[in-house]
Amino acid sequence: MYRSAVNETAQGTAAALAASGQGCATDGHHIGGDDAQIDVATGLVQLTSLVQGLYARVSERHNLTPVQAKLLCVLLDGPRGMAELARCFGVEKAALTGLMDRAERRGLAKRSPVPGDRRALQVMLTDAGHRAAAAFHNEVDAELGQLVSTLAAHDREHFRATMAEIINRCRTSPRPDHR
Repeated sequence: MYRSAVNETAQGTAAALAASGQGCATDGHHIGGDDAQIDVATGLVQLTSLVQGLYARVSERHNLTPVQAKLLCVLLDGPRGMAELARCFGVEKAALTGLMDRAERRGLAKRSPVPGDRRALQVMLTDAGHRAAAAFHNEVDAELGQLVSTLAAHDREHFRATMAEIINRCRTSPRPDHR
């Protein structure tokens, strides 16, 4: 359900929180207007915070950092090149090396040469990594399902379709540079 969404980072959330002046207080109480009058930006930021918190809690239960969990989930779809992973994580290849070193020490993933390109490496899950990724993915999927479980079936479908439309539109249209 959420696997393709693991490519998103917390940087966008932090920027949105800063820009909106909204968010959650450190004690977990809502800061901002009445929930019945919540605006789209505030709602999306708060929903992102809920999802990221859930992801972090499940990561911890599986003895993973959120970044390690993201790596495992990305690799569930199959081997990826180091350059592709670096783009996915928004980091330089050198920064990805440390993450891979830790994953290899834990026996979760391994690097191997790319046939026909002696300079390139691909990353794949080990059997233990695949089991860990599947267990993590299943638990996150179940908990994310709980977030919308109280909605009526037609409301869940509308929410899903609307999210898919927004995501697809953002993938296919160029985004303006807001720097």
